Amino acid sequence: MTTLSVSARPPSTLLLRAAPYAALACSITAFCIGTSYGKQLFPIVGATGTIAYRVGFSALILLLVFRPWRLSLTRADLFATMRYGVVLGLMNLSFYLAIRTIPLGLAIAIEFLGPLTVSLLYSRRPGQLAMVAMAAIGLALLLPLHESPHALDPAGVGFALMTGLCWGLYIVFGKKTTHLPGGQAVALGMATAALVVVPFGIVEAGATLLAPSLVLTGLVTAVLSSALPYSLEMIALKQIPANRFGVLMSLEPAAGAVAGGVLLGEILLPMQWLAVALVVAASAGSVLLGDAKADLPPAQ
Repeated sequence: MTTLSVSARPPSTLLLRAAPYAALACSITAFCIGTSYGKQLFPIVGATGTIAYRVGFSALILLLVFRPWRLSLTRADLFATMRYGVVLGLMNLSFYLAIRTIPLGLAIAIEFLGPLTVSLLYSRRPGQLAMVAMAAIGLALLLPLHESPHALDPAGVGFALMTGLCWGLYIVFGKKTTHLPGGQAVALGMATAALVVVPFGIVEAGATLLAPSLVLTGLVTAVLSSALPYSLEMIALKQIPANRFGVLMSLEPAAGAVAGGVLLGEILLPMQWLAVALVVAASAGSVLLGDAKADLPPAQ
């Protein structure tokens, strides 16, 4: 009896197997492009105005698609969903405040400390400590501890660390809503996030947010950086094992660095690239050494 080799498999089978990985790659690409595109709004409506567009439009899209009001919620579930949404909103807000002053790829690298910490708490293996130490070394290369060409703006680093903290809480609180329909939880969570962050944008940008050309740009930003990545990730999650998904997500800081360089002219120094590489390796290693609970789910 003969077996069918990988090279002899029908093209349709290979395409089906590749589809979820292509979806995840497109998700990461869309997020990085969408965030880079949205950053160009900063001089006009500020970081908070941009995040108001992104989260506000994303909430509207998710509410229209999933219509969460059709299903009832207990008081406990409503509280859990709103708590998840508040952290989601603060995470998005602090991330956009971070990338005002530090490059996109480096902000993503720093925020990965959040899920790394959660991973360590769920899996206390010796190898996990090594991964956290590797990430800490990468962070030390970026922190403004001394005057050097690769040191970053302290405020930007602080907001990126805040993003990481919120990402860690997002994972913990998000697990408390996993018994609910996914679309309902995410739609209500994003709506809560919008209630948290949109007022900041209104205060900073005011009526400028209503300019038709800016509204269109904000909508494109929301679709590329939130709605489209979320949809593609749902496709990928159904077929890619959790640990492999986490490893692939760990490539996001590098993708962000490339997108920032190409679209925003944010050229990283060799030491900063080394820092990104250390964080990517630590994130991937953390997932491989951990378990399903230590996965790195999408946050942005």
